[in-house]
Amino acid sequence: MTQLPHVLVVEDEAAQREVLGYNLEAEGYRVTRAENGEEGLLCVAEDAPDVIVLDWMMPNLSGIEVCRRLKISHETRAIPIIMLSARAEEVDKVRGLETGADDYVVKPYSVSELMARVRAQLRRVRPATVGQVLSYDDIVLDTETHRVTRNDVTLKLGPTEFRLLATFMEKPRRVWSRDMLLDRVWGRDIYVDARTVDVHVGRLRKVLTQNGGADPVRTVRGAGYALG
Repeated sequence: MTQLPHVLVVEDEAAQREVLGYNLEAEGYRVTRAENGEEGLLCVAEDAPDVIVLDWMMPNLSGIEVCRRLKISHETRAIPIIMLSARAEEVDKVRGLETGADDYVVKPYSVSELMARVRAQLRRVRPATVGQVLSYDDIVLDTETHRVTRNDVTLKLGPTEFRLLATFMEKPRRVWSRDMLLDRVWGRDIYVDARTVDVHVGRLRKVLTQNGGADPVRTVRGAGYALG
C-alpha cells in the first residue's frame, strides 16, 4: 500500500498534541508528534512530512523560528506549514505568513476547520491522496476510480504501477530517486530492493506506450526517474 500522507504535529501542550494527533489519524494520516521545536526539526530531518502543524508559542525554540529555518532550507522550504497561535492580532498573522507559514490558525480553533486546512495543503502537495483527477499531456489518472487513460484509451495498470504513475503525475518533471520512490510507493515499513523500482518503472513504460506514443518517463542517469 502506498505510504499514507504524513503530518507532523509540533505542539508543546500534551493535551492539544494528542487531540490533534488523534483526529489526524482518524482522517487516515500517518502522524508524527513532537513536543518542542528542536524535536520538530529533528523529525523533519529524519522523515520529512507532507504537512507540518506548528505551534508558535513554545519554550526555547519558538514555532516562528522553526518555520524560518525550514523555509530557508532548499530541502524543506516546500513543506506546507500551518501555524497555530493564540496571537490573533493582524500584525502577528502577517509576521507568521511573512516568515513562511502557508496558513495561520488562531487558538482556540475548530478541529474540523483545521482538518479542512490540512486537506487543502495536501491537495497542493499530494493531490493523489485526496481524490483528485491528475493529468499530464494526454494521460489522465483518476485517483478515486483508479482509472487511467492515455489519448482517451483506458490502460490496465497493476496497483504498484498505478501508485508509481500517481507519484510521477503529482509533480511532473521532478526527479525521483529510487529511495524516494520506495518510501512513497512501497512505504518505509516494507523492505524492497531498490532494483525492484526499475522493474516496475519498466512495466509502467510498457503499458503507457502499448498503443503508440512517446515514453513520458525519463531516466536521469545517476539520479532516478521523472515524468517529462
